[in-house]
Amino acid sequence: MKIHLHTVCWNESHMLKYFFRHYEDWIDKFFIHDDNSTDGSREILDAKKRVVRIPLQRKYLDSWVLSAQYIYNNSWKQSSNEADWVVIANIDEHLYHPHVKDYLYRCLNNGITAIPSLGYQMISRTFPDTDSVLHQSVLEGAPWVKMSKMQIFAPHKIKETNFRPGRHRADFLGEVIIPKRDEMLNLHFKYLGIEKTYHRHQLLAKKLGETDKKKGWGHRYHFDMDKLNQDFNNFYQARINIHDRDYNPDIHHSGHRWWRIDNKIKQKMIN
Repeated sequence: MKIHLHTVCWNESHMLKYFFRHYEDWIDKFFIHDDNSTDGSREILDAKKRVVRIPLQRKYLDSWVLSAQYIYNNSWKQSSNEADWVVIANIDEHLYHPHVKDYLYRCLNNGITAIPSLGYQMISRTFPDTDSVLHQSVLEGAPWVKMSKMQIFAPHKIKETNFRPGRHRADFLGEVIIPKRDEMLNLHFKYLGIEKTYHRHQLLAKKLGETDKKKGWGHRYHFDMDKLNQDFNNFYQARINIHDRDYNPDIHHSGHRWWRIDNKIKQKMIN
């Protein structure tokens, strides 16, 4: 079983060690579109033997979001004849299952072609300084439907992904069969320390184009410190421990699951 991951990167050196620590155990090849990083990210990527670093090309000069959308809708196609699964995720999105390789094997053998992930805004008062993987040191997050996405699929079965801006929705074309239970989680590690998050948002805001601003895409990047604190506290109060024995994400995760009401998507129980 071969698995490829496709993503974009810009000045992510503070997150890349956690990204690779999480994914290197089960991803065979990384395709990373780097937007001329200047913080050491390129050097980190070039030192990884399984990474193909691709200079990021902005298809839409007035929109970072649409340019990223184009990449996510097309980059994976180069894996179609080589990989059994492709993963589409941002650097701060860690797709998690307690037995991920076994789960993907079972899905593959049972004819599953696309796997939804339930979203969580992982949260910590301070930025972690640890040699562990993040989901072992940052245990708590708030269920967040915005981060519930379709991010793993079989590239030889899917013809087009048709991700919408931010990948919050997709309209897959091809043979689309999902598990009847939602077991995969999308752990979004963005809110790790207020100060660090605020400064990162200020930098990301500068990447947005006029179209992004008009559409309100990336609006959190423009929060002042008071508004960011309020948003942070809202997530913090809604947090749960994702590893709690009594917590079942498939049952307890709140929010809309668009893939369950899409009549074009078939569902199948896996053994």
